[in-house]
Amino acid sequence: MARVINRTRNTTLADRAEVADNVWTRGKGLLGRRGLSEGGGLVIEPCSSIHTFFMAFPIDIAFVARDGRVVTTAHALQPWRLGPFARKVRYVVELPAGALAKSGTVADDYLDILPAEPVAPAARP
Repeated sequence: MARVINRTRNTTLADRAEVADNVWTRGKGLLGRRGLSEGGGLVIEPCSSIHTFFMAFPIDIAFVARDGRVVTTAHALQPWRLGPFARKVRYVVELPAGALAKSGTVADDYLDILPAEPVAPAARP
């Protein structure tokens, strides 16, 4: 798990993003899910284009260069669509629809992918 932080605006895009960094996890992506919870997301690396075929919900996408600069974004991309192809992109961040606007993230902002903060175990009565 990872946190996705907008360094430029000091906002959080996701605090519980999964990382898809092998052929199996990149291929599966968000398929088979009913949605993404607030604070959830998926970082796909390497990746320069995405699609929402067979998905059941819209997503926001940030296309990010190797240095963390957001190259372009797509807002609320509906199911059964091709996302834009972005040149010089190293990874994409898929988020719940509305997350980019909520965080104020736009092209030329810089993102950081950090380890997720550990979840404290629930207190026992």
